[in-house]
Amino acid sequence: MVNNSQIFRKSAEFLGAICGGLLITLPAIPQSLAQQYPSQVNPSTSQVNRSTPQVNPCPRIFYEEPHNSRVVVPEGCPPNALTQRLAAQGLLPVPTTTSQNQANPSQEQIRLGVGGEAPAQNTSPAVNPNPSIRNEPPYNRSGNTSQPSTSSEPNAIPGTPGSVTPDTSSTPQEPRQTPSATIAITNNAVNIRLVNDTAADVTYQVIGDTAPRLLRGKSDVTLRGLTVPVTVTFQRGDGGQLLATPQTSSQAQTSSQAANLEVRFNETADAAQGRSALRIERNGSVFLN
Repeated sequence: MVNNSQIFRKSAEFLGAICGGLLITLPAIPQSLAQQYPSQVNPSTSQVNRSTPQVNPCPRIFYEEPHNSRVVVPEGCPPNALTQRLAAQGLLPVPTTTSQNQANPSQEQIRLGVGGEAPAQNTSPAVNPNPSIRNEPPYNRSGNTSQPSTSSEPNAIPGTPGSVTPDTSSTPQEPRQTPSATIAITNNAVNIRLVNDTAADVTYQVIGDTAPRLLRGKSDVTLRGLTVPVTVTFQRGDGGQLLATPQTSSQAQTSSQAANLEVRFNETADAAQGRSALRIERNGSVFLN
């Protein structure tokens, strides 16, 4: 009986020692597991952050064809060709991204590959306007070799050092029309007497002054106080040609009077001699056309 109680007491002590060791060891197991497998212990943070990529709101494909001319970019992105065209037509609101932002995107946009980066520098070589090949046969025989200007001023005065005087000797120039008559203009005014020596009616008009008027055959009319320059048109009612002959007045003229001019109408069959307009300039020159 004594032996059995001793054996039972020793077994109980041994079992208590084992259980006590387990109680001391169990709190350290989760900490060691957490150090070896951190992503498995807290999957709600580290695992989600590692598996979720950052989304680019303005991918570069928006600015490449065919998307550049077919797809409208989201608000806040640099506008592509289609977005700019629709905004110019009033179909879309004006993009808030300025041209400066398009040429200078943020560092975050550059890292994500956002379209609208700064344009590449122009590396095309400058064109030589006067290549040396023009001075070599057969090109030097054409006579079209351009000579560079030796003047540094854009509007150099002809005849001064460094200026280039254009050659106008070969340019055809229209001859100036010779006045049919000349009168002395006084007080910037003139009196014109129209004399119709034909049997046909003549319609005349002072441009900017009177409406078309009728001058019967074998009659005359005087237009007084016309301000020069002045233009008078006239034509025959039957469609024929008029020969107009200007004549200066023989009457004495004082400084306070207007100049006087008489124009006589006669018939002509020559279309080259036909006239239909009279023009008096400020200097007194009289032209018939």
